[in-house]
Amino acid sequence: MSTGRAEAFSDGVFAVAITVLVFGLLPIGNGKLNTEVLLQAWPQYFAYVVSFLTIGIMWMNHHTILAHVARVDRPLLVLNLLHPGGTVATVTYGLVMIAISAGFAGLWVYVATHAPALGATVPPEALRRTIPGWTLGGAAYAAGTLIAAYVSAVAGMVIFGALAVYYLFEHLPSPAEDAPGSSAPEPGP
Repeated sequence: MSTGRAEAFSDGVFAVAITVLVFGLLPIGNGKLNTEVLLQAWPQYFAYVVSFLTIGIMWMNHHTILAHVARVDRPLLVLNLLHPGGTVATVTYGLVMIAISAGFAGLWVYVATHAPALGATVPPEALRRTIPGWTLGGAAYAAGTLIAAYVSAVAGMVIFGALAVYYLFEHLPSPAEDAPGSSAPEPGP
């Protein structure tokens, strides 16, 4: 097949990406657009310009790459779907998730190690036992990010998806169930 269809598909993806950038500018001013509002919004405009240029450069480089061939085959089409933009996006997602995981781990480690001072309703030793399982998410996100960067963006996203499913379920002791001296609530009148 000629490169035209692959280029047209990619052009559409780049066009959507550039269009989505505008959404970050919509709430500026809340209908009252004046010089002061525009000056205060300079970070949003700066981010828009940098993002627009980045996507535009990726679009130009994509066309430059495909200009070197007259036709594409199935493996090239698959690579086109997962070209470095996909890898970069997956790695960026992984890095953000590592940072979020570090924040949650820090929060939980603090709660678990300062339980008595914070008035925890679960025995401190029960809370401390959960620290390894709770903090391993960061290591799993790091592994997924490295796999996305050096092996496969798709494999990295599979790992991130599995972690999302894992975190759908409760992994911490329930204060209501494990509270010392707690019992079932009395029925209402």
